[in-house]
Amino acid sequence: MTLTLRSKYLAIFLSLWLISCTEVPKDLLRQQVISAEGTVAGAISPVSQLLAVSSLTSGIIVWDIQAGKAKFRLSHGDPTQNLVTHLVFSADGKYLLSADPVNVALWDLQDGKNLGFWAMQAGVTVRDIAVSDFGRHLLIGQSDGKIQHITLKSGRRLEFQGHSENINAVALSPNGRYALTGSSDLHSYFWDTDSAQILHSMSHPNRVTRVALDTQGHYLFSADSLQQAQLLDIRSGRVLSKLKLDRGRVFNSARFSSDGKWLLTGSPSQRASIWNVQTGQLVKDWAVSPSPYAKPPGAVVYDVALLNNGQLLTLSSSGLAEYWEFKP
Repeated sequence: MTLTLRSKYLAIFLSLWLISCTEVPKDLLRQQVISAEGTVAGAISPVSQLLAVSSLTSGIIVWDIQAGKAKFRLSHGDPTQNLVTHLVFSADGKYLLSADPVNVALWDLQDGKNLGFWAMQAGVTVRDIAVSDFGRHLLIGQSDGKIQHITLKSGRRLEFQGHSENINAVALSPNGRYALTGSSDLHSYFWDTDSAQILHSMSHPNRVTRVALDTQGHYLFSADSLQQAQLLDIRSGRVLSKLKLDRGRVFNSARFSSDGKWLLTGSPSQRASIWNVQTGQLVKDWAVSPSPYAKPPGAVVYDVALLNNGQLLTLSSSGLAEYWEFKP
Protein backbone atom coordinates (compact mmCIF):
# COMPACT_ATOMS: atom_id res chain seq x y z
CA MET A 1 0.00 0.00 0.00
CA THR A 2 3.05 2.27 0.12
CA LEU A 3 4.13 3.99 -3.06
CA THR A 4 7.45 2.82 -4.44
CA LEU A 5 10.33 5.28 -4.82
CA ARG A 6 9.83 5.24 -8.59
CA SER A 7 6.14 6.05 -8.16
CA LYS A 8 6.94 8.90 -5.78
CA TYR A 9 9.30 10.47 -8.32
CA LEU A 10 6.67 10.03 -11.02
CA ALA A 11 4.07 11.71 -8.81
CA ILE A 12 6.41 14.65 -8.18
CA PHE A 13 7.13 14.92 -11.90
CA LEU A 14 3.43 14.81 -12.73
CA SER A 15 2.65 17.57 -10.24
CA LEU A 16 5.46 19.81 -11.51
CA TRP A 17 4.48 19.16 -15.13
CA LEU A 18 0.88 20.14 -14.45
CA ILE A 19 1.93 23.32 -12.63
CA SER A 20 4.34 24.40 -15.35
CA CYS A 21 2.37 23.41 -18.44
CA THR A 22 -1.25 24.14 -17.64
CA GLU A 23 -3.20 27.18 -16.66
CA VAL A 24 -5.14 26.45 -13.47
CA PRO A 25 -8.88 27.10 -14.03
CA LYS A 26 -10.47 29.55 -11.59
CA ASP A 27 -13.07 27.05 -10.39
CA LEU A 28 -10.56 24.21 -9.78
CA LEU A 29 -10.40 23.85 -5.99
CA ARG A 30 -7.75 21.15 -5.61
CA GLN A 31 -6.12 18.08 -7.16
CA GLN A 32 -5.04 14.70 -5.88
CA VAL A 33 -2.56 12.48 -7.70
CA ILE A 34 -4.16 9.03 -7.65
CA SER A 35 -1.78 7.30 -10.04
CA ALA A 36 1.62 8.50 -11.22
CA GLU A 37 1.40 6.09 -14.15
CA GLY A 38 -0.89 5.84 -17.15
CA THR A 39 -4.40 4.68 -16.32
CA VAL A 40 -6.95 2.86 -18.49
CA ALA A 41 -10.13 2.95 -16.36
CA GLY A 42 -11.60 4.72 -13.36
CA ALA A 43 -14.77 5.05 -11.28
CA ILE A 44 -16.08 7.20 -8.42
CA SER A 45 -18.34 6.24 -5.52
CA PRO A 46 -19.56 9.54 -4.01
CA VAL A 47 -21.59 7.63 -1.41
CA SER A 48 -18.62 5.86 0.22
CA GLN A 49 -15.98 8.50 -0.60
CA LEU A 50 -13.98 5.98 -2.60
CA LEU A 51 -12.65 5.98 -6.14
CA ALA A 52 -10.81 3.36 -8.16
CA VAL A 53 -8.35 3.44 -11.04
CA SER A 54 -6.77 0.73 -13.15
CA SER A 55 -3.21 1.29 -14.33
CA LEU A 56 -1.20 -0.80 -16.73
CA THR A 57 1.51 -1.73 -14.24
CA SER A 58 -0.03 -1.36 -10.76
CA GLY A 59 -3.34 -3.21 -10.94
CA ILE A 60 -6.44 -1.63 -9.40
CA ILE A 61 -6.01 1.07 -6.77
CA VAL A 62 -8.99 1.84 -4.51
CA TRP A 63 -8.46 5.31 -3.08
CA ASP A 64 -9.99 6.78 0.09
CA ILE A 65 -10.94 10.38 -0.76
CA GLN A 66 -11.19 11.60 2.83
CA ALA A 67 -7.95 9.96 4.01
CA GLY A 68 -6.17 10.93 0.80
CA LYS A 69 -4.45 7.57 0.39
CA ALA A 70 -4.82 4.12 -1.15
CA LYS A 71 -7.13 1.80 0.76
CA PHE A 72 -6.71 -1.37 -1.31
CA ARG A 73 -4.60 -2.63 -4.19
CA LEU A 74 -6.44 -5.30 -6.14
CA SER A 75 -5.55 -7.40 -9.14
CA HIS A 76 -6.93 -10.00 -11.55
CA GLY A 77 -3.46 -11.54 -11.75
CA ASP A 78 -0.01 -10.06 -12.22
CA PRO A 79 -0.53 -6.33 -11.40
CA THR A 80 2.46 -5.38 -13.58
CA GLN A 81 0.59 -6.70 -16.62
CA ASN A 82 -2.84 -5.37 -15.74
CA LEU A 83 -5.57 -5.66 -18.38
CA VAL A 84 -8.56 -4.38 -16.35
CA THR A 85 -10.46 -1.90 -18.52
CA HIS A 86 -13.82 -1.61 -16.71
CA LEU A 87 -14.55 -0.53 -13.12
CA VAL A 88 -17.90 0.24 -11.49
CA PHE A 89 -19.09 0.71 -7.90
CA SER A 90 -22.43 -0.47 -6.57
CA ALA A 91 -24.78 2.44 -5.80
CA ASP A 92 -24.35 1.83 -2.06
CA GLY A 93 -20.56 2.10 -2.45
CA LYS A 94 -19.86 -1.21 -0.72
CA TYR A 95 -18.77 -3.28 -3.72
CA LEU A 96 -16.56 -2.87 -6.76
CA LEU A 97 -16.94 -4.81 -10.00
CA SER A 98 -13.95 -5.01 -12.35
CA ALA A 99 -13.42 -6.59 -15.74
CA ASP A 100 -10.62 -7.39 -18.14
CA PRO A 101 -11.51 -8.56 -21.66
CA VAL A 102 -12.42 -12.10 -20.56
CA ASN A 103 -12.94 -12.05 -16.76
CA VAL A 104 -15.19 -10.22 -14.30
CA ALA A 105 -14.39 -9.95 -10.58
CA LEU A 106 -16.39 -8.74 -7.56
CA TRP A 107 -14.73 -7.13 -4.53
CA ASP A 108 -15.99 -6.42 -1.01
CA LEU A 109 -14.81 -2.92 -0.06
CA GLN A 110 -15.08 -3.53 3.67
CA ASP A 111 -11.98 -5.72 3.61
CA GLY A 112 -10.86 -5.82 -0.03
CA LYS A 113 -11.63 -9.53 -0.40
CA ASN A 114 -12.52 -11.05 -3.75
CA LEU A 115 -16.00 -12.60 -3.85
CA GLY A 116 -15.64 -14.40 -7.15
CA PHE A 117 -14.45 -14.46 -10.76
CA TRP A 118 -16.61 -15.10 -13.82
CA ALA A 119 -15.02 -16.08 -17.14
CA MET A 120 -16.46 -15.45 -20.59
CA GLN A 121 -17.00 -18.19 -23.13
CA ALA A 122 -14.32 -18.67 -25.77
CA GLY A 123 -14.42 -15.95 -28.40
CA VAL A 124 -16.55 -13.59 -26.26
CA THR A 125 -15.23 -10.42 -24.59
CA VAL A 126 -16.61 -8.12 -21.90
CA ARG A 127 -17.95 -4.80 -23.23
CA ASP A 128 -19.43 -3.22 -20.08
CA ILE A 129 -20.45 -4.14 -16.53
CA ALA A 130 -22.75 -3.10 -13.67
CA VAL A 131 -23.45 -4.28 -10.10
CA SER A 132 -26.43 -3.84 -7.76
CA ASP A 133 -26.43 -2.80 -4.11
CA PHE A 134 -24.99 -5.35 -1.66
CA GLY A 135 -23.27 -7.05 -4.63
CA ARG A 136 -26.33 -9.24 -5.13
CA HIS A 137 -26.64 -8.98 -8.91
CA LEU A 138 -24.15 -8.55 -11.75
CA LEU A 139 -24.79 -7.37 -15.30
CA ILE A 140 -22.29 -8.18 -18.05
CA GLY A 141 -22.58 -6.85 -21.60
CA GLN A 142 -20.80 -9.01 -24.17
CA SER A 143 -19.30 -8.68 -27.63
CA ASP A 144 -21.73 -11.27 -29.05
CA GLY A 145 -24.74 -9.04 -28.32
CA LYS A 146 -25.83 -11.03 -25.27
CA ILE A 147 -26.14 -9.80 -21.69
CA GLN A 148 -25.75 -11.90 -18.57
CA HIS A 149 -27.68 -11.06 -15.42
CA ILE A 150 -26.25 -13.07 -12.51
CA THR A 151 -27.81 -13.43 -9.04
CA LEU A 152 -25.04 -14.42 -6.66
CA LYS A 153 -27.03 -16.00 -3.82
CA SER A 154 -28.98 -18.41 -6.02
CA GLY A 155 -26.50 -18.69 -8.88
CA ARG A 156 -29.29 -17.87 -11.34
CA ARG A 157 -28.16 -16.67 -14.77
CA LEU A 158 -30.51 -14.93 -17.15
CA GLU A 159 -29.23 -14.37 -20.68
CA PHE A 160 -30.89 -11.42 -22.40
CA GLN A 161 -30.81 -11.78 -26.19
CA GLY A 162 -32.80 -8.74 -27.27
CA HIS A 163 -29.86 -7.10 -29.05
CA SER A 164 -28.45 -8.26 -32.38
CA GLU A 165 -24.96 -6.73 -32.20
CA ASN A 166 -22.23 -6.13 -29.63
CA ILE A 167 -23.16 -4.41 -26.37
CA ASN A 168 -21.53 -1.04 -25.69
CA ALA A 169 -23.11 0.10 -22.41
CA VAL A 170 -25.12 -1.33 -19.51
CA ALA A 171 -26.71 0.05 -16.34
CA LEU A 172 -28.48 -1.71 -13.47
CA SER A 173 -30.99 -0.41 -10.91
CA PRO A 174 -29.72 -0.46 -7.30
CA ASN A 175 -32.01 -3.41 -6.44
CA GLY A 176 -30.92 -5.33 -9.55
CA ARG A 177 -34.48 -5.66 -10.88
CA TYR A 178 -34.16 -3.45 -13.98
CA ALA A 179 -31.49 -3.08 -16.64
CA LEU A 180 -30.77 -0.53 -19.36
CA THR A 181 -28.56 -1.71 -22.22
CA GLY A 182 -27.26 -0.12 -25.41
CA SER A 183 -25.86 -1.78 -28.51
CA SER A 184 -24.35 -1.22 -31.94
CA ASP A 185 -27.73 -2.39 -33.32
CA LEU A 186 -28.91 1.25 -32.88
CA HIS A 187 -31.16 0.43 -29.92
CA SER A 188 -31.21 0.72 -26.16
CA TYR A 189 -33.64 -1.34 -24.10
CA PHE A 190 -34.99 -0.90 -20.58
CA TRP A 191 -35.97 -4.36 -19.38
CA ASP A 192 -37.06 -6.47 -16.41
CA THR A 193 -34.31 -8.80 -15.19
CA ASP A 194 -36.85 -11.25 -13.71
CA SER A 195 -38.65 -11.94 -16.97
CA ALA A 196 -36.34 -10.41 -19.64
CA GLN A 197 -39.39 -8.45 -20.83
CA ILE A 198 -38.56 -5.21 -22.66
CA LEU A 199 -40.39 -2.31 -21.00
CA HIS A 200 -39.11 0.58 -23.15
CA SER A 201 -37.23 0.65 -26.44
CA MET A 202 -35.21 3.63 -27.73
CA SER A 203 -34.06 3.91 -31.35
CA HIS A 204 -30.98 5.85 -32.41
CA PRO A 205 -29.54 6.83 -35.81
CA ASN A 206 -26.12 5.55 -34.68
CA ARG A 207 -24.73 2.91 -32.35
CA VAL A 208 -25.63 3.44 -28.68
CA THR A 209 -22.51 4.14 -26.63
CA ARG A 210 -23.68 5.31 -23.19
CA VAL A 211 -26.66 4.64 -20.91
CA ALA A 212 -27.48 5.57 -17.30
CA LEU A 213 -30.25 4.98 -14.77
CA ASP A 214 -31.35 7.37 -12.05
CA THR A 215 -30.84 5.59 -8.71
CA GLN A 216 -34.24 6.89 -7.51
CA GLY A 217 -35.97 5.16 -10.42
CA HIS A 218 -37.34 8.25 -12.19
CA TYR A 219 -35.19 8.75 -15.29
CA LEU A 220 -33.03 7.00 -17.85
CA PHE A 221 -30.43 8.29 -20.29
CA SER A 222 -29.47 6.92 -23.70
CA ALA A 223 -26.86 8.38 -26.08
CA ASP A 224 -25.36 7.34 -29.39
CA SER A 225 -21.97 7.89 -30.98
CA LEU A 226 -22.89 11.10 -32.78
CA GLN A 227 -25.73 13.52 -32.14
CA GLN A 228 -28.64 11.93 -30.25
CA ALA A 229 -28.72 11.90 -26.46
CA GLN A 230 -32.06 11.82 -24.68
CA LEU A 231 -33.55 11.65 -21.20
CA LEU A 232 -36.74 9.68 -20.59
CA ASP A 233 -39.27 9.17 -17.82
CA ILE A 234 -38.88 5.57 -16.66
CA ARG A 235 -42.55 4.92 -15.89
CA SER A 236 -44.08 6.28 -19.07
CA GLY A 237 -41.15 6.00 -21.48
CA ARG A 238 -41.85 9.60 -22.51
CA VAL A 239 -38.91 11.69 -23.73
CA LEU A 240 -38.32 14.48 -21.19
CA SER A 241 -35.56 16.26 -23.05
CA LYS A 242 -32.78 15.92 -25.58
CA LEU A 243 -29.32 17.23 -24.86
CA LYS A 244 -28.30 20.24 -26.91
CA LEU A 245 -25.08 18.80 -28.33
CA ASP A 246 -22.30 20.57 -30.16
CA ARG A 247 -20.44 18.83 -32.96
CA GLY A 248 -18.25 15.89 -31.98
CA ARG A 249 -19.37 15.53 -28.36
CA VAL A 250 -19.17 11.87 -27.30
CA PHE A 251 -19.77 10.54 -23.79
CA ASN A 252 -17.35 8.25 -22.00
CA SER A 253 -19.33 8.30 -18.74
CA ALA A 254 -22.76 9.39 -17.51
CA ARG A 255 -24.59 9.39 -14.20
CA PHE A 256 -27.47 11.18 -12.50
CA SER A 257 -27.04 13.30 -9.39
CA SER A 258 -28.59 11.78 -6.25
CA ASP A 259 -31.54 14.21 -6.38
CA GLY A 260 -32.20 13.52 -10.07
CA LYS A 261 -31.88 17.18 -11.10
CA TRP A 262 -28.65 16.86 -13.05
CA LEU A 263 -26.98 14.55 -15.53
CA LEU A 264 -23.20 14.43 -15.17
CA THR A 265 -21.11 13.36 -18.15
CA GLY A 266 -17.47 12.84 -19.02
CA SER A 267 -15.93 12.79 -22.49
CA PRO A 268 -12.73 11.57 -24.17
CA SER A 269 -11.88 15.22 -24.92
CA GLN A 270 -11.14 16.42 -21.35
CA ARG A 271 -14.68 17.69 -20.79
CA ALA A 272 -16.82 17.12 -17.72
CA SER A 273 -20.34 18.52 -17.98
CA ILE A 274 -23.56 19.03 -16.05
CA TRP A 275 -26.93 19.05 -17.83
CA ASN A 276 -30.42 19.98 -16.67
CA VAL A 277 -32.49 16.78 -16.78
CA GLN A 278 -35.82 18.51 -17.43
CA THR A 279 -34.63 20.80 -20.24
CA GLY A 280 -31.55 19.09 -21.68
CA GLN A 281 -29.66 22.37 -21.44
CA LEU A 282 -25.92 22.38 -20.73
CA VAL A 283 -25.40 23.99 -17.31
CA LYS A 284 -21.61 24.04 -17.18
CA ASP A 285 -18.48 22.55 -18.78
CA TRP A 286 -15.12 21.92 -17.12
CA ALA A 287 -11.83 21.05 -18.83
CA VAL A 288 -9.84 18.55 -16.75
CA SER A 289 -6.06 18.62 -16.69
CA PRO A 290 -4.38 16.90 -19.64
CA SER A 291 -2.34 13.74 -19.23
CA PRO A 292 1.45 14.08 -19.67
CA TYR A 293 1.34 10.70 -21.42
CA ALA A 294 -1.05 11.84 -24.17
CA LYS A 295 0.19 13.19 -27.50
CA PRO A 296 -1.28 15.64 -28.33
CA PRO A 297 -2.10 16.62 -24.73
CA GLY A 298 -5.53 15.48 -23.61
CA ALA A 299 -7.38 13.28 -21.14
CA VAL A 300 -10.31 10.88 -21.02
CA VAL A 301 -12.80 11.71 -18.26
CA TYR A 302 -13.55 8.34 -16.67
CA ASP A 303 -16.19 9.51 -14.21
CA VAL A 304 -17.89 12.60 -12.77
CA ALA A 305 -19.73 12.84 -9.44
CA LEU A 306 -21.47 15.52 -7.42
CA LEU A 307 -20.39 15.20 -3.80
CA ASN A 308 -22.50 15.90 -0.71
CA ASN A 309 -20.66 19.18 -0.14
CA GLY A 310 -21.76 20.44 -3.56
CA GLN A 311 -18.36 20.08 -5.19
CA LEU A 312 -17.90 18.31 -8.49
CA LEU A 313 -15.31 15.52 -8.57
CA THR A 314 -13.70 14.32 -11.80
CA LEU A 315 -11.43 11.34 -12.39
CA SER A 316 -9.46 11.13 -15.63
CA SER A 317 -6.66 9.38 -17.49
CA SER A 318 -4.26 12.06 -16.26
CA GLY A 319 -4.20 10.08 -12.99
CA LEU A 320 -5.80 13.01 -11.17
CA ALA A 321 -8.87 13.42 -9.02
CA GLU A 322 -9.91 17.05 -9.41
CA TYR A 323 -12.40 18.97 -7.28
CA TRP A 324 -14.42 21.77 -8.88
CA GLU A 325 -16.67 24.51 -7.63
CA PHE A 326 -20.27 24.13 -8.76
CA LYS A 327 -22.91 26.78 -8.13
CA PRO A 328 -26.25 25.91 -9.80
